[in-house]
Amino acid sequence: MKALTWQKKRTVTVEEVPDPVIREPEDAIIRVTSSAICGSDLHLYELLGPFIDRGDILGHEPMGVVVEVGSAVTKLRVGDRVVIPFNISCGECFLCRRGLQSQCETTQVREYGSGAALFGYTKLYGQVPGGQAEYLRVPLADYNHIPVGPDLPDERYLFLSDILPTAWQGVEYAQVPEGGTLTVMGLGPVGQFVSRIGRLRGYRVLAVDPVLERREMAERHGIETFDLTDTIVEELRDLTEGRGADSVVDAVGLEAHGNGGVAFMQRAVGLLPDAAARQVLDKAGIDRLAAVYASIDAVRRGGTVSLSGVYAGDADIMPMKTLFDKQITLRMGQCNVKRWVDDLLPLVEDVSDPLGVMDLTTHHAPLEDAPALYSTFRKKEDGCIKVVLHPSTA
Repeated sequence: MKALTWQKKRTVTVEEVPDPVIREPEDAIIRVTSSAICGSDLHLYELLGPFIDRGDILGHEPMGVVVEVGSAVTKLRVGDRVVIPFNISCGECFLCRRGLQSQCETTQVREYGSGAALFGYTKLYGQVPGGQAEYLRVPLADYNHIPVGPDLPDERYLFLSDILPTAWQGVEYAQVPEGGTLTVMGLGPVGQFVSRIGRLRGYRVLAVDPVLERREMAERHGIETFDLTDTIVEELRDLTEGRGADSVVDAVGLEAHGNGGVAFMQRAVGLLPDAAARQVLDKAGIDRLAAVYASIDAVRRGGTVSLSGVYAGDADIMPMKTLFDKQITLRMGQCNVKRWVDDLLPLVEDVSDPLGVMDLTTHHAPLEDAPALYSTFRKKEDGCIKVVLHPSTA
């Protein structure tokens, strides 16, 4: 089959690789009809190469059709149409039963002290082959799927794999009071959905992003948007009676704008031999924290900051005095996809499309175009906000 593989920093290629096979009785194989490029994939493209091997298959936002099932699979049949959550969980352990599927005790990657295994996401999360490929092996398939109907287009359902439940969890964790104000830092795909979910719940939503096309997309959905300027925190306070928003969602994460010194260090780590680089990133990694610092400044006293953007640094300096003095609540974590599916499935199937799932993808392409589109997405060129690949149309 053809698959999108990591080769080196900023280099991914489509290669012929062996087809996946049933390895355990609980496995299933799907033919991938759609697979999105996630902003988190850019962390692999740019920063986390020391934890990837050349030839690893990327991608963790797939859906498709079941073509084979293992002998122990009882809830899937050949021909079923499914979305595959990005985290791999059992549904039965202590943490899964508490809605913390991203921390699944059955698939935790204990070698690196990480949570549940993820598709297509480095040694840190199990080095499981990903879904930017024509076919995908799904472990523990009875639980690790979302069944969907046969009639609506892929785009209605695809974002249930990651970014839509990630956004929903981000808003849940933000604890916005009824009729309150939610500030969203970043209008990439997750930030777009965070903003729309906030509007759907009746909040006032103020969203910040330096990219004009992203602001324009959000404005189509009734969001008040702002450029990222040196005075943005003061502007946001002025709009909230001088207090700041009740809640802020940071939908940017570790590759935020700002702090050129940290950016230089991240690039330098990429030049080290992999073993040394892994040690540095694991124990002394530092992220660009401009977005989370701004979120802490922009939230009102007694408010909540919810982190949906991915952070990986273990040596980051947090403004503990400010957090304590302002009595801020922090909520964060990898999304627990299956926890939110029952809330989201009716919304994506609603004929009115209240979350605008059909107004997010800016680029549809065959798998062969993926290498060029990774570059386009990273550079934010050509109005690129969300890329959906179509590995198989048969």
